[in-house]
Amino acid sequence: VQLQASGGGLVQAGGSLRLSCAASGRTVSNYARAWFRQAPGKEREFVAAISWSGVSTYYTNSVKGRFTISRDNARNTVYLQMDSLKPEDTAVYYCAADKYGSGTSSIREYEYWGQGTLVTVSS
Repeated sequence: VQLQASGGGLVQAGGSLRLSCAASGRTVSNYARAWFRQAPGKEREFVAAISWSGVSTYYTNSVKGRFTISRDNARNTVYLQMDSLKPEDTAVYYCAADKYGSGTSSIREYEYWGQGTLVTVSS
């Protein structure tokens, strides 16, 4: 499975971005999907996850009400809609896939990772 993240860029505080993560190599419609991020000098942290069906979603507290994770299984793609962005959201955002899970914040559960896309929020 190869994951390709895209959609990052430079945005002003209060603005929005939509990240996409397309999977190739095999269908991942039955995989849990997630987004993590890593700011300079910090460890990679969980942002959001979604179950294979899309029914269940999970968010870290700092993005609840601002970010929305969704998926299109026909396109093998997961999205992260980011609204009301803050400078502290600046990071490289990574998408991940978990073949056996239902959506978790544990980084160790994800077998497949994309290359990351940079999001920079200016104040």
